[in-house]
Amino acid sequence: MGSKQPYLNGAYYGPSIPPPPKAHRSYNSPGFGCCCFSCLGSCLRCCGCCILSLICNILIAVAVILGVAALILWLIFRPNAVKFYVADANLNRFSFDPNNNLHYSLDLNFTIRNPNQRVGVYYDEFSVCGYYGDQRFGSANVSSFYQGHKNTTVILTKIEGQNLVVLGDGARTDLKDDEKSGIYRIDAKLRLSVRFKFWFIKSWKLKPKIKCDDLKIPLGSSNSTGGFKFQPVQCDFDLS
Repeated sequence: MGSKQPYLNGAYYGPSIPPPPKAHRSYNSPGFGCCCFSCLGSCLRCCGCCILSLICNILIAVAVILGVAALILWLIFRPNAVKFYVADANLNRFSFDPNNNLHYSLDLNFTIRNPNQRVGVYYDEFSVCGYYGDQRFGSANVSSFYQGHKNTTVILTKIEGQNLVVLGDGARTDLKDDEKSGIYRIDAKLRLSVRFKFWFIKSWKLKPKIKCDDLKIPLGSSNSTGGFKFQPVQCDFDLS
């Protein structure tokens, strides 16, 4: 005998009757939109990563290609070192006052020779510094310029002014000898920032070291030089 079903109104002793089906209401699943937006966000992030990775790979490939091209051109042309000379020098004033202030007026004329046939040089920065007894006493700046291939360029500079210069014992001894002879031993250093040009390709910026040491320059107002005249000096060129 079947058990009495709770949804029957009267007594019933037959077989069990399944409950009536409940009315089904259709609702939009609240998780569907979230899932959709989540998938969309993941796709966008994935696409963004792919695009960024592609751009990085392209930039790396371009850099490698340019580097290889520059190396090939460098090996083909084998550029020779640019030659720097102090062609002429005039020392109009060079004297210390009691407070160790050096009053100076120095003209330095440089000759720059580019011996390369297919290589030009951009001089983006160019300054000349004067030294006495390893102490810097003044400098002069030169406007940027381009030097073509197989070209000789003349640069005129004037280092003038006054500065506090404290000399060591050895330099003071040298100064006394220079004052006696009227010929002063002065060093010059060039501070450069250059780029080389191979056809349409330009190299990265380089900062070569140019040293023009032991320039023997007679003081113009001195009567003890014995007719000594300045002799041109080739400067040391170091690209490292």
